[in-house]
Amino acid sequence: MAASSLPDSRRDDYPALYRDFHWHVPETFNLAEACCGRWARDPATRDRIAVHTEHEDGRRASHRYGEIQRDANRLSHALRELGVRRGDRVAIVLPQRIETVVAHMAVYQLGAIAMPLSMLFGPEALGYRLQHSEACVAIADETSIDNLLAARGDCPALQAVIAVGEAAGRGDRDWDAALADQADDFTAEQTKADEAAVLIYTSGTTGPPKGALLPHRALIGNLTGFVCSQNWYPREDDVFWSPADWAWTGGLWDALMPALYFGKTIVGYQGRFSPEVAFGLMERYRVTNTFLFPTALKQMMKACPAPRERYDLRLRALMSAGEAVGQTVFDWCREAFGVIVNEMFGQTEINYIVGNCTAQYDDGQLGWPARPGSMGRPYPGHRVAVVDDEGRPCPPGEDGEVAVCTTDIHGHPDPVFFLGYWKNEAATEGKFVEHDGLRWCRTGDLARVDEDGYLWYQGRADDVFKSSGYRIGPSEIENCLLKHPAVSNCAVVPSPDPERGAIVKAFIVLTPGVQRSAESEAALVAELQQHVRGQLAPYEYPKAIAFIDQLPMTTTGKIQRRVLRLQEEEAARQRAAAPRVGNG
Repeated sequence: MAASSLPDSRRDDYPALYRDFHWHVPETFNLAEACCGRWARDPATRDRIAVHTEHEDGRRASHRYGEIQRDANRLSHALRELGVRRGDRVAIVLPQRIETVVAHMAVYQLGAIAMPLSMLFGPEALGYRLQHSEACVAIADETSIDNLLAARGDCPALQAVIAVGEAAGRGDRDWDAALADQADDFTAEQTKADEAAVLIYTSGTTGPPKGALLPHRALIGNLTGFVCSQNWYPREDDVFWSPADWAWTGGLWDALMPALYFGKTIVGYQGRFSPEVAFGLMERYRVTNTFLFPTALKQMMKACPAPRERYDLRLRALMSAGEAVGQTVFDWCREAFGVIVNEMFGQTEINYIVGNCTAQYDDGQLGWPARPGSMGRPYPGHRVAVVDDEGRPCPPGEDGEVAVCTTDIHGHPDPVFFLGYWKNEAATEGKFVEHDGLRWCRTGDLARVDEDGYLWYQGRADDVFKSSGYRIGPSEIENCLLKHPAVSNCAVVPSPDPERGAIVKAFIVLTPGVQRSAESEAALVAELQQHVRGQLAPYEYPKAIAFIDQLPMTTTGKIQRRVLRLQEEEAARQRAAAPRVGNG
């Protein structure tokens, strides 16, 4: 599609689409049945390719719906033999490989709860989540088995580890052996739509990460946003790919599960992201739909300004989220791919709630114009407002907190909502506010709404921030730093960065007696960075560290991270305004 055939920016079908939409949520609903079982049983679709997998070492394979269901049935039997019952938590610590898909389907049809965990997590991050969730089984491969085994001693509820791939021989059972002697058929549990299906831990500003418990119906709540942001997905030959980790909300709910729900094909790549890899995958698998973080788009733009001159691309829809795309990247996507990037906003607890839809109009598709820099409009089925501290809607142009109503404009329950935070009723209740008989869920994100209903992001209401698309809470990093003997106190804030949006910066007060010199401080910085990288995820380590005599504190002893954050923002403005030296 050439840029000249892009949608007429004046056309706007949004008011009618939003007004006329109604939810239809069945009483019983199961993710495994909706995303695999029904396709595997149908002779017309059982041999359809569900997932292409590719490893960075060159290995490739294609997996059909019938094959995935067969292996999921076998794994369900194996998990049941290990004692997994309805409502139990099963940790899935795997990258984008076929066993990840099989594991999710097996857990869901058991009526158990899948707990996806990033393969990037270190022992401390894994240990907390496994212990807090009381997961009884964990599934891991060579990318995560070392850290999982290191954390196991602190997780008494963890009864078994299933080892996948090159991790074979290092767990209690090997994946292949566990499935080999099991039956191909399995009678799935009939789950209610409101039953818990997924437990995803999110970073917070105070205390440890919180586990957001999501029901099976949450996928239904995601679908309007997915369909719209992917320009009226699906079409006959649609193939989806995204580098977003399937252990995170963006990969699981914005890519893997909705693509399979519609019986289409998704590509899973196991390896490091690079622009060359991205373009190669998109060409090789004839990718039509994708979700790319702004950071990835920036890298791709710099590495290959005119990709259609080098690659045969079939892209027809591009969604982006995590941070603002910006005018430069927005314009490049239009020229480079011939598509308008649809920005989207959501969070783990209530995902895919605001965004855009710029479909082709020449074949009768509907949509509404995207505005560069805007988060978009509430997707059909979601009642979204910008509210003040009392929960009252703010007028256009006034900053407030983005909030989502538990009911839609017709008064029907919105299925997108999470069930609550695992073992944390106080945090769950604190997420909501009542106003005029309506219950609103606060997102913690600040925005303003314009006269046409578009939302414009203004920042975080709390101290959580995003770096390269990853949502980062300072508390977990600070707790890790404090375990180092040289650290007396610390605070973590975002520091503006043109490539990543922000980097993690730590302000550290050293323990009395620690010697300070230019040479010793440089060595200590490297030591502290490695300390965090060894315990948490690589993207969480502080890329910048400053040593200070004392942190800004409130009179009640709370760290004023906002003071440090504003200081970093001002320093970034001064750097941007400083005259450049040299030949330019």
